[in-house]
Amino acid sequence: MTSVLVAGATGYLGRHVVAELHSRRHLVRAVVRDRARACRKGPWGSPPLDGLVEEWAVGSVTDSGFTRDLAADVEHVVSALGVTRQKADPWQIDNLANLAILDSALRHAGSFTYINALGGERCPAQLTRAKSAFAQTLSAAPISSQIINPPAYISDMTEVLAMARRGLVAVFRPEARINPIHGADLAAYVVDRMEEGHTGSWDVGGPDVLTWRELAHLAFDAVGKRSRIAAVPAWVLPSALRLTGLFSPRLADTAQFMAWNMLRDCVAPTTGTHRLADFYRAVLERQR
Repeated sequence: MTSVLVAGATGYLGRHVVAELHSRRHLVRAVVRDRARACRKGPWGSPPLDGLVEEWAVGSVTDSGFTRDLAADVEHVVSALGVTRQKADPWQIDNLANLAILDSALRHAGSFTYINALGGERCPAQLTRAKSAFAQTLSAAPISSQIINPPAYISDMTEVLAMARRGLVAVFRPEARINPIHGADLAAYVVDRMEEGHTGSWDVGGPDVLTWRELAHLAFDAVGKRSRIAAVPAWVLPSALRLTGLFSPRLADTAQFMAWNMLRDCVAPTTGTHRLADFYRAVLERQR
């Protein structure tokens, strides 16, 4: 058994990572802001952490006093830390908070595994720029590092499901392809790379390589409605983002990230067994 610090433990992926580590008999120190929330069920079917964690580190990752010795007495660090729809500043969390945890790992731990984003260095969104900045620093750091680059989480595709329920799915390039990955499949891959201990960067996606048109059809099938898909011209995007940014810069940045994924192929080598159609059915079943 080895000891592993998990940052971002209460997020969709972080919960699956903790569950996977526990199933392989690793000792988990989970970094959380709210232990009671961590012990409840997580988003999109991700597991509660009650009974999966040996040690709780409760605090704010933006507090240097909290992060200074966060990795003391652990052998590995896994960070699924990051913001998506939260109001927090991506640069503060995805880059600076991860840098603080890396600083602790450099003094205490033997490896650092980080979940980045496929092609994030080319995406103009602040969210992915922050992730890429940290990934570049980590790859040059004097520690064994594993950087994992998924194209998207399968939970991100609930946005398409929500549009299908409203009766119309809007996409930018219907034939662009993507293979989103389920949290459980990605967690298994992450822990595999951590256990192997080789330094490197890996792109990985789920088993379904789908066009956005096919994604929309799956969503309409799941909700039992006739498919209605609108191809939105890319030239409307800059104006829409500027307008959104006037009242919600964070929402505009998230929208820019999602639109960037829709405008080009975001496909990585496949792994896992969780299919999008099954995920959609499970989401709808939980919402009944």
